[in-house]
Amino acid sequence: MGSNWHWFVYILECLDGTYYTGMTWNLANRFDQHISRLGSKYTEKHGVKKLAYYEEFDNLESARLREKQLKSWSREKKRKLISGEWGKDW
Repeated sequence: MGSNWHWFVYILECLDGTYYTGMTWNLANRFDQHISRLGSKYTEKHGVKKLAYYEEFDNLESARLREKQLKSWSREKKRKLISGEWGKDW
């Protein structure tokens, strides 16, 4: 993969108010998969309301680390990140 590749870590808000965190190199395509209920077992079950948040990375390793970090966060902490109440650096 060349240096022109970018990776995205994203948070979806599901129809039931829960959040789903994922990672992809093609955000638009991946979102369409989730909307079609083909993106993951979780979004197939919970549905997708909207793309609530995303960050872009120049390399896969940084994206993986951030995805792992966000997945470990509480729903409230994710909500504050999405709303801008907290910064990205903690």
